[in-house]
Parts: sequence; C-alpha cells; structure tokens
Amino acid sequence: MMAKNLFFIFGSGTIAFIIALVLAPGFIRLLHHYKMGKKLRENATSGEKATIFNQLHEKKKGTPTMGGILIWGTVLLVIGFSKLLSIFGVFEHSLLNRKETWLPLFTLITTAILGLVDDYLNVKGMGKTKGLSVKPKMFWMILLATAGAYWFYSKLGYSSVHIPGIGDLELGIWYIPAFMLVFVGTSNAVNFTDGLDGLAGGLLIIAFGAFGILAAAKGLFILAAFCAVICGALFGFLWHNIPPAKFYMGDTGAIALGATLGVIAMMTDAIVPLILIGFIFVIETLSVIIQLTSKKFLKRKVFAIAPLHHHFEFKGWNEATVVMRFWIVGGLIAVFGLVLGLLENNIL
Repeated sequence: MMAKNLFFIFGSGTIAFIIALVLAPGFIRLLHHYKMGKKLRENATSGEKATIFNQLHEKKKGTPTMGGILIWGTVLLVIGFSKLLSIFGVFEHSLLNRKETWLPLFTLITTAILGLVDDYLNVKGMGKTKGLSVKPKMFWMILLATAGAYWFYSKLGYSSVHIPGIGDLELGIWYIPAFMLVFVGTSNAVNFTDGLDGLAGGLLIIAFGAFGILAAAKGLFILAAFCAVICGALFGFLWHNIPPAKFYMGDTGAIALGATLGVIAMMTDAIVPLILIGFIFVIETLSVIIQLTSKKFLKRKVFAIAPLHHHFEFKGWNEATVVMRFWIVGGLIAVFGLVLGLLENNIL
C-alpha cells in the first residue's frame, strides 16, 4: 500500500513537471504575442514614488507576467489526467477528492482569478497603481478568507489549533479570524516575496514539499500528491524563471499559491510549523510592516527599500546571490519546521 501511495505522489509530481516544462516555451511565446509585459510600479506601498525599485529593475520592464497561469493550469490538467488514470487503474485514486483536495483546489482557482485580474490591469496600465489598488484587492481576499473560515468552522468542525509543546488550543468562534489571518497573511507574504527571478518559486517548492511530507505522514496521501503536483508545476515554471527570467509568476501565481499554502497548513493543523517552513515569507512580510510603521510614526526608513530582498539588492548583492542565499536559509529552517510537525504528530 505504501509503495502505491508513493508511486501516486511522485508520479503525479513528475507528470506535472513534464507538462509544465513542455508547455512553458509556447506559453511564453503566447504572452509575448499578446504583449503581456509587466509594467513597473510607479508608487510604493506607502504611496511614495518607487524610485529605487525602478532603478533596480528597469531592465525587467516588459518581461511577460501571468506565469502563474502555467502553474495552476498544469495543476488542473494533472487533476483531469489523474481522473483518467484512476479509471484505467494506473492510479488507485483521483486527485479530485472531496475530503482532501476540494478546498485547496477551490482556493487556488478563486484567488488565481483575483490575481489574474490584477495582472491584466497591470499589463494594460489600467488603474492608478497599474493594477488593482490595495483596498479592492484586500476586500476580495478577506471575502474569500471569510468564506473559507466559515466552511472550516461550521461545516467541517474545525475550532482549535495545535501549539507544539502545549497541545490543542480551543478557539471556538475565534477560529474564524485565525483562519482568515493565515489565509490573507500567507497570500500577501508570498506576493511580497515574489520580487526577484526564481525567489518565490524556489521557496514555494520547499514549502509545498514540506507540507506534502506532513500530509503523507498524516495519511492524507491525496493531499500529499496535490502538493507534489504543485511542486512539479513550480519546477517546470522555475526552469524558465531563474535569472534571467523569461517570464514572471505574477499575482495570479503568488497570491493563489500563498493562499493555498495557508489552507493546507490549516487542513494539516500545522500553523506553527508553517511559520518555520515559510520562514523567508514571514521575514519578508515583517520587513514591509516594519518599514511602513517606521515611516509613519518615526518618519524614517529602517531599510533602504522593502521587502527585504530589495534591501540586499540595493546594498550591492547580485540578484542571484540574494535568491540563492534566501533559498538556503529558507530550506534549512523549513527542515526544522518539518521535523517539528513530524515530532508533534509522533511520527519521528
């Protein structure tokens, strides 16, 4: 049985990688054909002119975005393919499973659509910020988070979170805002991190890989295969996204994958391990919060530019150096998060 499950998990991920790798060149040409090149932002999150950012990334202007379509599109193709393989007996299960994958799949699709709208407005230069402004984007994110939280609490009976060393912390109705915080937080954290060639893609492979292991250890083999499919699609994307990137993930990838990661963390009851597994995402988000808070109340900047990866870039680190070092740190700390998750479930 274990051999069949491992074949299912790794087979699903491998199929996703092959599909993404094969489709990527044609998809990139399609993006170029329809002039889906990214526009550099004129204003930073604080509302000021993004002068430093534009100086650092002027050479990237016009590079195609919306690469996230390749990622979640591959996921959808593999799910459909798995249904056929299960019918013919190659796979014992289909990836489309009510208990394990409906919720993360619904999250992936809905948030991907939201990100796609933002990306489209950006490439067309529409809106004051060349894309969705913060308020409408947050409104839709909070709406989706509320729907997910309600479903987990009212329909599935989730009401507690596990704290390592302490046990299950019963939250009751407060589980809803906790879920919303994880959903919106991880979505924005990945989006903040998606700023250098290959950075977010590599870190997401680490994160989904870790949660795939946690899911398998909990006996959620279909969810583990779902994580493997996302990893496979990300590997295919990353093949063309490493410096110099031929296309970018865009919000349709970063927002969707971040939110999906948060939902999987809630499904596996691994909020604390998520902090370690997604350590770089957390640090990047904190750098933005610290920067905005300091500028508002102290009238000074802590970092030359936020998020943190741009600060190191401004200080003279080569882009590939920033990416590789963030991958290394992220990967090492993710191992601790994974071990913590396995220990807490008496698996190690």
